[in-house]
Amino acid sequence: MSSEISETNLLDLRGVLCPMNWVRTKLALEELPEGDTLDVILDDGEPMRNVPRSAKGEGHRILQVQEQKDGAYRLTIRSGST
Repeated sequence: MSSEISETNLLDLRGVLCPMNWVRTKLALEELPEGDTLDVILDDGEPMRNVPRSAKGEGHRILQVQEQKDGAYRLTIRSGST
């Protein structure tokens, strides 16, 4: 398991530029059993446009999007089969 993923499957990618935020999200999702969830914290803008779209395209499901106080977003993704 990646050192950036805690026991609650949280990946904080604030400040990480595209496409690396999707690459790191995809690698984290690949480590999870199908059906588990991953929370990803992303900056607004390009990351919030691209990561959810890419996750859906890979067969994962976006369960929730929450705006954080600092303007970032917390995205909850359910791992699915690709």
